[in-house]
Amino acid sequence: MLVYVAGKIKGCDRKETIAKFEAAREWLEGQGHEVLVPTVLPVLSSMSDDNYLHVCYAMIDCADCIYMLNDWQHSQGARKELQYASDWRKEIIYQDKMTVEENYPIIHGGRY
Repeated sequence: MLVYVAGKIKGCDRKETIAKFEAAREWLEGQGHEVLVPTVLPVLSSMSDDNYLHVCYAMIDCADCIYMLNDWQHSQGARKELQYASDWRKEIIYQDKMTVEENYPIIHGGRY
């Protein structure tokens, strides 16, 4: 399965953010999945948040499901990605069952 990883990026330390997404990528690949992470995108000062999000939406379009990191609720962008994935009926997997958003219909568990 091709999985897109969503979580908080903006306002976080870049190295810590990359490490967090890479840990998720490694875990998912260990489960036999192929993984897309937004942290591979360059940080461009001329690129608006909306344009960055559109590139992320393109990755979600290609993915079979979206994997929500623990901190997704603290990110406006990750919340938008969750809504987008839900609108397109993508499977939604949560890293932590305590962060499950009950309003989204296609919910399956992640690693608890």
